[in-house]
Amino acid sequence: MADPKGTPPYSIPIQSQQPPSITSKQRILIAAPNFLRLLSILFSAASVAVMVTSNQTVSLFSLSLEAHFYYSTAFEYLVAANCVVCLFTVLTLILSFVLGQVLLKRRDYYFYLFTHDIVATLLLMSGCAAATAVGYVGQYGEEHMGWQPLCDHVAKFCRSNLISVMLSYLSFFSYFGLSLLEAYSSISSPFPSFS
Repeated sequence: MADPKGTPPYSIPIQSQQPPSITSKQRILIAAPNFLRLLSILFSAASVAVMVTSNQTVSLFSLSLEAHFYYSTAFEYLVAANCVVCLFTVLTLILSFVLGQVLLKRRDYYFYLFTHDIVATLLLMSGCAAATAVGYVGQYGEEHMGWQPLCDHVAKFCRSNLISVMLSYLSFFSYFGLSLLEAYSSISSPFPSFS
């Protein structure tokens, strides 16, 4: 017998399923990596801009002394490391935004992302360490080797390099925090199972 409203007796009303609510902790774990990547892009790009534009020419006893970042392989390496990290981080962010939901369902995506972040962290760390060592010798010299400090003569160049290295360290700490955050989030909440 049919219902007076015209619906058959075997029909079951369809209930709309609500997606599981996201807690504030989960929101932070979702938004923080992209924020840290954005910070790293800004710090790396600023470091490259400061380092590339830093140069100074001084005259000492009728000799012209020029200071450029490309005179030091350590500074060149720092610029290259920052460029690589900046470029690949921009590509990672673009991929995350364009293919967001598709990539989040793949377990191997998290592994590749974590590997990318560790490699970027190590690349920045090595670039910062190399530039810091050269900067230290430029600032204080090396008495045992007979190397005199140069920053007394090219102070503007040394200040610019110091700012660039500090920006690189900020980018490194952003990536280090990102790596720790991703390690924590992989431990605290297992990968979603999409079967």
